[in-house]
Order: sequence, then C-alpha cells, then structure tokens
Amino acid sequence: MTRMPPKPPSRPAKVSLLKYMMLFRADLLSSQPERLFRAWMAEFRTPFFRSYLLNDARLIKTVLKERPDDFPKSGRISEGLRPLLGNSVFLTNGEVWKQQRRIIDPAFEGGRLRDTFPAMWDAGAATVARLQRMADAPVEIEAEASHAAADVIFRTLFSIPIEHEVAGQVFEEFRDYQRSQPILNIGAFLKLPKWMPRFHRRSTKASAKMIRGLIKQLTDERMAEIEAGTAPDDLATKIMTTRDPETGETLSAADMVDQVAIFFLAGHETSASALAWTLYLMAIFPEWQEKVAQEAQVLGECDFKVMKRLKVSRDVFRESLRLYPPVPMMVRESTCPERFRDRNIPVGSQMVLSPWHLHRHQRLWDNPDGFDPTRWETENGRQCAREAYMPFSEGPRVCTGAGFAMVEGPLLLSMILKQFRIEAVGPEPVPVAYLTVRSKDGIWLRLTPR
Repeated sequence: MTRMPPKPPSRPAKVSLLKYMMLFRADLLSSQPERLFRAWMAEFRTPFFRSYLLNDARLIKTVLKERPDDFPKSGRISEGLRPLLGNSVFLTNGEVWKQQRRIIDPAFEGGRLRDTFPAMWDAGAATVARLQRMADAPVEIEAEASHAAADVIFRTLFSIPIEHEVAGQVFEEFRDYQRSQPILNIGAFLKLPKWMPRFHRRSTKASAKMIRGLIKQLTDERMAEIEAGTAPDDLATKIMTTRDPETGETLSAADMVDQVAIFFLAGHETSASALAWTLYLMAIFPEWQEKVAQEAQVLGECDFKVMKRLKVSRDVFRESLRLYPPVPMMVRESTCPERFRDRNIPVGSQMVLSPWHLHRHQRLWDNPDGFDPTRWETENGRQCAREAYMPFSEGPRVCTGAGFAMVEGPLLLSMILKQFRIEAVGPEPVPVAYLTVRSKDGIWLRLTPR
C-alpha cells in the first residue's frame, strides 16, 4: 500500500459558531470541513461577517490578477500582525503598497539572485556543519530548518550570520512570537473602530516590541554605513538606497523596520516550514531521497549555474509546497457588490483564497493527497500548475521573494541530502497552522552521514 503524507482530519460538516471558533483558535486547518476539498465556492456566515472560499480558477483570477484593487488585503488578518509588521508591504493596500513594491521589487530581480547566492551557499554549509554535530541522534528538524532559514535571511539581508548577537536575539524572540499565535485576535472576527483596543496577548506585544527594537538597531547601523559609504552590497543596502521611480523617494530607517520585519517573517518562517516538510517527505519516501542525493553530487564549488542541474530537487520541493503550502490561506475583502457563481457577494465580504484546499482539490488534481514529484511533467500537472497552484499567491501581490525561495529551498535540500541519509523517528507529525503550516509536536528525524 502506498504511503500517504500526513493530513489533519477535517471537522464535522455542521458545528455551532462557538464550536467553530474554538476549533479555529486551536488550528485553522482542522477547523474546516472536508467538503472544501471538492467545492468550487463555499459560503460561511457569522453574525459578524460573511466569507467565501474560492477554488474556481476563474474567480481566483478575478480576485488576484484581473481586479486586485477591488479586492484589497483584508484588515481582519492584519489586526493580529500589526504589532510586529506595522505598515509593512504585507499589510498595506492601494498607493502606499504600490510605492513600497516599486522600491522593494528591484532588490529581488533575477540578477540579484546570483548576487545573493554565495550567502545562501554559506548558510547551507553552516547548516550541514551544524547537523553533523547532531548525527545519529533524533533531531527536531523544524527547529533546525528555522535556524537555517534565519541564517539565510540575515546573511543575504544584512551580511551577518545567525551567530551575530543581534541576529541571534531576533531569532530567539521570533520563536516566542510565533508561539503566541498572533493571528488569533478579536480583530479577525469583529470589525473594530480604530480607537478601540485590540486586546493583543501580552506575550505577543512584548515579543513584537523586542523584535522591532532589535531590527531598528540593525537598520540604524546600516543607514549610518550607507551615509559613510561603507555599507556592504546586500539586500538591505539595495532596498534602502533604491528610489521610487515615480516620486524619487527612498524608504526611511523607520520604514525599513516594518519591511525587515516582514522579510524575516516571510523569508524565514515560510522557508523553514517548506524545508522541514520537504525533509520529512524525503524521510518517508526514501526512493526520492536517493534521487535527490544522487543529483546533489553535482554540488562542488559555490556556483549559481549549478541550480540549473538540480531539477529533481526542484520538482520535489514544488511538490512539498503543493502538499504543505507555508501560507495555507489568504484573505481579501470585496469593495464592490459582486455576483460569483450565482450568489450575491455583499461589500465587505471576506474572500478566502486557500492554497491548502486548492492544492489538494479532488476535482482538479490526480492523486491530490499523494506525493508525486513526477506530476509536473504530466498534462494534469501542467494544467494545475497554471490554474490551481499558488504557494506564493498570484497577480501583483505575488510574493516578492518567490524566486529567492525557489533557489534557497532546492539548494539547502540538496546540500543536506548530499551529506546525510535521513529517516523519520517518533510519531507521525500532524500539520497545523500557526503563522505557517507547521507540525503540532515537531518533526523528528534521524540523520546519518553518508
């Protein structure tokens, strides 16, 4: 019998609003009914708002690509993240967001990937060295993937390794921030006036304040280096010196605190989730592990051109992102009356785009819950890749670092499997959604040197 990757159970078809809120607070994934894996659109009503889950490719295209200004980011989700992310590009809408993207996007263009590759490579080498000290013993791989992803972010953004004192402090504080489950805030359910307190958890506010203070220290130091002409040519310098082509403005040091916070959240948290689940899949599908390990023998000296030769690793990583998309759901808000699939959509409705359900949709994908990296070469896989695959969102708000992630993930995966044979130990992990898709009790592997 073919082994299936772990998937959390769905809730019963009908539950009370109170029960749903309790389930939602415990875990976003298992709080949803099974029917969403077959539905083209589903409506959910509460006394506070209406939400609509969209799995219809035409509707997703309308919301994300054709009319994104009519469906801005929902403020309900941003309420919980505001203490850390402030006015970052992840939360803003309209002209503010467009200006931020005009300044930020050039730092992540194709040519910059080549420039940041040595820093990624060094982080990968440091990860392998760290794991060698843990060989032959059970390792909680989510923690190690988080360490590796944070190292990549700090090396590429500020040219400092995770061992740097401030970088290490940010990493430790962020772990506390994640555990406080900041998204689960009253603002996710109730539309509150601006003057009303948001009742954020004390631990959430304390961690956010500490992280922002540490990031401010780094950005202030970099601003001084830029003014002195001694700043390294890394992502932080690129972003802080890029002028908006329309206004000529640059981001201030205060603006950079918001942006670095989201770079760390998006670039570290999502990458860690993706790498950890990919390594687990390699542990339970050893035939694919060996294919990646064999391909990884092409890794020699640091050379960006090697990425063209890591095709198996890339397909494996893409399949892992399908099964375990780091950001399981995205929420937009309707600003105009709409009619979708013969239903009237009121202004202010929450439009839920769910990679978690879309990537496993039973009417779209062949073997939707199975692990099959060869699917990308099939007709069904190619069609679904175009219409039902969005681990980095789509349209103008597609993740700025999507290309960055698709270099980092396959590279770190290959570097690790070149050196280690891995096997799963302990109980099967249960996927849950915190800030990203993680395991309820960690992912435990044993790494044996090859």
